[in-house]
Amino acid sequence: MITEDMDRDRLDPTHESESGTEEKITVDAVFECIPTVTGFVMEKLQFCEPPSAAKNHIKIVIDEIINNIARYAYEEPPGPVTVIVRIEPDVRKAHISFEDNGVPCNPLNAGTPDITLPAKQRKPGGMGILMTKKLMDEVSYEYKDGKNILSVSKNL
Repeated sequence: MITEDMDRDRLDPTHESESGTEEKITVDAVFECIPTVTGFVMEKLQFCEPPSAAKNHIKIVIDEIINNIARYAYEEPPGPVTVIVRIEPDVRKAHISFEDNGVPCNPLNAGTPDITLPAKQRKPGGMGILMTKKLMDEVSYEYKDGKNILSVSKNL
């Protein structure tokens, strides 16, 4: 959710980058912020009129990533997460980055769950990042300036 001191007035104004429009929102990394972040991202995508499947994939990924940040990033939750959306309308591509200053952790290094096993026999964890990798066209991670930065891209 957007806290009082993180209301929409604090959003960075839209600015043009070389490859499209970029906007960001900062919210507390809590489960309750997922609808706010999803709505923010969907609003930015609407002028591209992406296919329903692409929108649904992005919604699933937002849910998975925010859930992971809310659960694991901060030793004393909640902490902030900044979501940056950049749209490249000419090539119909959306880039979404999730930045937190929690414990350094590259989720892409997590082991791949054995999906051949029945669900009850699998070890917990790893399914969200596996889905993210399958649903997005590009996924990358970097730790820079004290921040975890997980970036995803989807062709629209």
